Amino acid sequence: MTPNDRPPATMQQTAAGERPPRRSVFRRIMRWTGFAMIFAGALIFVGFLHFADSVSTLRPPVDPKADAIVVLTGGYQRIDQAIELLRSGAGNRLLISGAYPATTRKQIAKATQTPADLFACCVDIGYDAIDTIGNASETVKWIHAKGYRSILVVTNNYHMPRSIAELRYADPEMNFIPYPVVNSDLKTKAWFTDPNALRTMLSEYAKVLLTGARNLFGFARPAGLRSQEPDDALQKS
Repeated sequence: MTPNDRPPATMQQTAAGERPPRRSVFRRIMRWTGFAMIFAGALIFVGFLHFADSVSTLRPPVDPKADAIVVLTGGYQRIDQAIELLRSGAGNRLLISGAYPATTRKQIAKATQTPADLFACCVDIGYDAIDTIGNASETVKWIHAKGYRSILVVTNNYHMPRSIAELRYADPEMNFIPYPVVNSDLKTKAWFTDPNALRTMLSEYAKVLLTGARNLFGFARPAGLRSQEPDDALQKS
């Protein structure tokens, strides 16, 4: 064989069992990318298990006491609990945040069987919030207007971590005390076999991750309000 008949160097390397350098680097990158994705997936899965466990075991304080109470709307069960706390003296005043604009004070009072005098003296209704971020903004403006320093936060247990995160982001100095309304679907050990409960938990966990990332890295935050002045949308006695 003459020198001109010798195969190229890359062919000689392949024949000798050596891989081309570029392909080797690409395969290493793909391998480590795969490992990173598996590791990230494992972290997310473990995080979900921790979230589900903490939410399903979350219980309200035994003897709650604060300056005032805020309930984030999403069902009359939450409002009923908040009214009961107001009746028992757990707080001096109540804000119902995120009420539907067409809902009147009389309708809420009737649905919750709240005495007219208690509703007239001690309940405010916020109509401006359209999501949890809006709830936080509406609540903090109400708190500052009233001069409160400690707040009982009433919402469903699965919604509590995200609600507290948004409230503390809006006002890190305020003392927000969680008062979860326990969802019966999460009391049983087999809640994950219920498609509706599992779907709710997965959806809420995804929102918690998004909230954490947005608050940590300063991603764009929607206003969460129907207007720019939530104080104007508070119906006061």
